[in-house]
Amino acid sequence: MNVSFSFIIPVFNRPDEIKELLESLLLQTYSKGYEVVIVEDGSTIPAKDVVDLFRDRLNISYYQKPNSGPGDSRNYGMKLAQGNYFIVLDSDCILPPQYLEEAAKSLSQQFVHCYGGPDAAHPSFSDVQKAINYAMTSFLTTGGIRGRKDAVNKFQPRSFNMGISKEAFEKTGGYGNIHPGEDPDLTIRIWEKGYETKLIPEAFVYHKRRIDWNKFYMQVKKFGLVRPILNAWHPKTAKLTYWFPTIFILTLLVSIAFAIFGFNPLLYCFIFYFSILLIDAIFKTKSLKVAFMALLATLVQFAGYGFGFLKSVIYTRFSNKPPEVIFPKLFFKTKIEL
Repeated sequence: MNVSFSFIIPVFNRPDEIKELLESLLLQTYSKGYEVVIVEDGSTIPAKDVVDLFRDRLNISYYQKPNSGPGDSRNYGMKLAQGNYFIVLDSDCILPPQYLEEAAKSLSQQFVHCYGGPDAAHPSFSDVQKAINYAMTSFLTTGGIRGRKDAVNKFQPRSFNMGISKEAFEKTGGYGNIHPGEDPDLTIRIWEKGYETKLIPEAFVYHKRRIDWNKFYMQVKKFGLVRPILNAWHPKTAKLTYWFPTIFILTLLVSIAFAIFGFNPLLYCFIFYFSILLIDAIFKTKSLKVAFMALLATLVQFAGYGFGFLKSVIYTRFSNKPPEVIFPKLFFKTKIEL
């Protein structure tokens, strides 16, 4: 297949981020042309002036529309794109110079209709960003689901760094209106259409999350809330491993309660786990401070996801109402037509 790439980038009130991303696109070593499609998703702080700075250096298109969420904005951009292979990015990403060259090389060697790449921590990231990045990418905390060759489950691309062919987009209809969770939902529907996905480890991005501890907790809680909904939509993909954060955090609380009454063996297991995690975090982040913050990030991640998952299981199992009614904030109602 003769691949023609189009980057699809929705943006919402983040012109400063889109500037960093566009600057990294200028540095790509890929020798062939590519298109950049920016979709302004109802922003009150538009990025048009920033985009205009790059019009003479990039093949760039800019579209403004009412707010309808990131999934629908990606669909909107892909419908307008000129290429036959779309690379979907979040606006808070930065690409290394070899990104597109590595993606093209991998697809030429083994073509698939959908791929994903991992995220990494850039040296300029804050300590909190580095700690959260570790918690969200380490095999010891996530099983590698966000981009590792040794992942325990079949790799599901995430839309902060995801490639999808025009053919697969048209066959599946693109992203749904759930958010978060729109990317695994799309990936599962891609599989159901008979297409394969793969991880391209070399096609990584620096995911510069603008986040603090409270925002991180709310983010991972939403991840936990949507997973039982996705399991109900796609029962064949439900796995016991999705229960792990819930079991982990509940067992940790029980072990602390037992320790108060003098029964410590269970707590020792957690001390051992966090010791291993600390050693690995020190090795990976090269910072004792960031490593300890990574332990906190891991606890926040497990607590947010675990309690969100448990809440969603209870609410969806014991209610006759659809998830759109139970959790309306997880769904965008507006769909923008061209």
